[in-house]
Amino acid sequence: MEIILIQDVANLGYKNDIVKVKDGYGRNYLIPNKYAIIANESNKKQLAENMKQQAKKMAQLLDDAQNTANKLAMTTITVAAKANEDGKIFGTITTAQVAEALKAAGFDIDKKIITIEEAVKELGEHVAVARLHREVKAEIKLNVVAE
Repeated sequence: MEIILIQDVANLGYKNDIVKVKDGYGRNYLIPNKYAIIANESNKKQLAENMKQQAKKMAQLLDDAQNTANKLAMTTITVAAKANEDGKIFGTITTAQVAEALKAAGFDIDKKIITIEEAVKELGEHVAVARLHREVKAEIKLNVVAE
């Protein structure tokens, strides 16, 4: 079954993508939850028209994401955490803490688009990744210090 995604769906595709899925997944989950519509001829024509209109907007969003990624590449974010004498953190650094530190540094980035690949459990330099656009991922340098 071919469907047109109305919203971004994790591990499937982005908004306005035409993807093939199994019939049950499309009819029982994606379409009733308004994540997708059936990709028939009229919906495909409407999608093509919408894509023409959104091309200019998408170029501007891509440019903004590139600028933000360049600014993030030059910035190191400091996150404070409770730690013992050996430099081990009590708990771990979360994406919410990273988002708060970014907000304090002047970046408005949602915690949902930030990922930390390896759990941060020690003081020092670490890296997080922010998916700013479907084509732009920015590395965030984290400096974890003791409170």
